[in-house]
Amino acid sequence: MKKTAALIEKLIRLANGETLPASSLKGDWFEQMQTDGILLGITRGSHKSLRVSDTSTFRNYLAGQYDIRNLEQTHELLTDGSVDRASQVEVTGDSKFLLHRSFAGFLVNSYQPIYAVLDGKQLTILPPDGTFMFIADYQHFHISEDVVVIGVENAENFRHIARQKYLFNEYRKVLFVTRYPQNQSKDLLKWLLSIPNRYVHFGDLDLAGVAIYQNEFYRHLGERASLFIPKDYEERISNGNIDLYNSQLSHYRNMTVEDERVLNLISTIHRFHRGYEQEGYICNSNYILASNPTIRENTDKNDEPESLD
Repeated sequence: MKKTAALIEKLIRLANGETLPASSLKGDWFEQMQTDGILLGITRGSHKSLRVSDTSTFRNYLAGQYDIRNLEQTHELLTDGSVDRASQVEVTGDSKFLLHRSFAGFLVNSYQPIYAVLDGKQLTILPPDGTFMFIADYQHFHISEDVVVIGVENAENFRHIARQKYLFNEYRKVLFVTRYPQNQSKDLLKWLLSIPNRYVHFGDLDLAGVAIYQNEFYRHLGERASLFIPKDYEERISNGNIDLYNSQLSHYRNMTVEDERVLNLISTIHRFHRGYEQEGYICNSNYILASNPTIRENTDKNDEPESLD
């Protein structure tokens, strides 16, 4: 039998001397307890109830037979989603008693210093090139409301975010985030729901990319979420990947458009029968700066962050 909070609650009631209906104590554990004389049956007419023969013996039996060393603490483990593996070992001897993600949280990156507060302590986010920062205690992670949070869908773009700075010059302060592991947790969304900041989703310019944005972010965050659509998206898509479009068409052909701001993008994707993967925006910074004086001027500005109150 699986150890559940409901099961442990019944065992606690039995250990406290209560008599419970036999109909509520189904399963191989309770059958074996009756066979071993740990549970005694009481019949009144057509109704049968069960109680323990001795409460101390019952608790020792559970510890030896099913490794439940402390009923009350085990129940606490099962009802507290934040319990770590150390506590599980202490109570049950098994670090995997509960499925627990040791690396809950998400990654952050930035090409400019961003002040944040983590558990009441000020933190500057500016990882050295080639590294990221992992925010595990995201429930106590706070940033200034004027920071735009940009969610990066693909790992390579997140790794080389400084080489895409030219795309985001319209934003004064930006913090880049990505889910970890990819597509397997809701930690990032939970954090986004807890803050008022604007969220911009940066993903592939294809039907699947639009679907990810709408289903996983816009649907929950509403109008403060938007899809990042670069100014040259039409040109990029016209030279994009036709196989990417064809592989996605059957699944997303009748996709419901929830955010009307993506209509032109979807129309362009269908017009050219192509999609464009966001890795194409990772450029050689020297080439970008040399070929565009405006970008060079904006990049050279020293944007010092303001302290987060």
